[in-house]
Amino acid sequence: MPKRRSHLSPVIQDAQRVLRIEAKAIADLVRQVGPEFESAVEMVFQCPGRVVVTGLGKSGVIGQKIAATLASTGTPSVFVHASEAIHGDLGILVPQDIVIAISNSGETEELVRLLPHFKRLGLKLIAMTGKTGSSLAVNADVVLNVGVREEACPLGLAPTASTTAVLAMGDALAVSLMNRRGFKPEDFSKLHPGGELGKSLIKIRDIMHTGEAIPKVARQASLESAVYEMTRKRFGCVGVVDTKGRLAGIFTDGDLRRLVGKERSFSKYTMSQVMTSRPIVLREDELAIKAVRVMQDKRIFVLLVVDAKKQLLGIVHFLDLFDAGVV
Repeated sequence: MPKRRSHLSPVIQDAQRVLRIEAKAIADLVRQVGPEFESAVEMVFQCPGRVVVTGLGKSGVIGQKIAATLASTGTPSVFVHASEAIHGDLGILVPQDIVIAISNSGETEELVRLLPHFKRLGLKLIAMTGKTGSSLAVNADVVLNVGVREEACPLGLAPTASTTAVLAMGDALAVSLMNRRGFKPEDFSKLHPGGELGKSLIKIRDIMHTGEAIPKVARQASLESAVYEMTRKRFGCVGVVDTKGRLAGIFTDGDLRRLVGKERSFSKYTMSQVMTSRPIVLREDELAIKAVRVMQDKRIFVLLVVDAKKQLLGIVHFLDLFDAGVV
């Protein structure tokens, strides 16, 4: 039977072929990760200095990304171009540092020329290479095998699948180090204070109103005093607390409107009779973005903040989230 022709254009077929090759290159790396990877993670974790990533050409470009990822996830790291290193930038290295050298062939001239200098400085060396018998690999303390079976380039010349493999291995190293350090969202926030990423890591405690700004009344308070407090603080609600300051409920302007529709006289009511028990609350150490999701889901504009013992600590309005750039 004659072969069926693909309805896809040659351009799309090319793109799919490249993606399949590069996806397979990353999948093959899984089998190449072993004890040496664990050694590399522990070596970097114990390093008293910085991680200095170096490479040339496309490997250098990937090295810059790896260094940036390490630095942004808690591992002090810089990139030094291999050719610049042999022309003076070698001075950036100190004996406490670790070098991650990237070369698919393991024979990149500029990197090989640097090897004696690394040894002279007493630097630990992690090699990321596709040739485990190369000069770079033989002189390294740890070798991470990033070899691939084929490049996506039809000529087999341009680094494609090989650079993808190095990038993925660098990400694996950075993530493993994050877990080894117990790196938390608040740590990430400290290193990313600007932009959308930094805003998404703002904590409730950073934007909530506290102290006298919190609208609150006692369980025994009259409805009249609660309305006065609600009007004075201008949050559209009051938190109702017991004698120990623990949150017992909430009374909102919506509750008041519903009450007006049913009753003519309010003087007989106390907060314990009209409040909503077990209100939706937040903890001060939660991310502000959670407040956005809760407010959108429940169609509310205000949330009270409590601690583990239900002590009323603060209040957050939707406009606070907007002003902080979380929304």
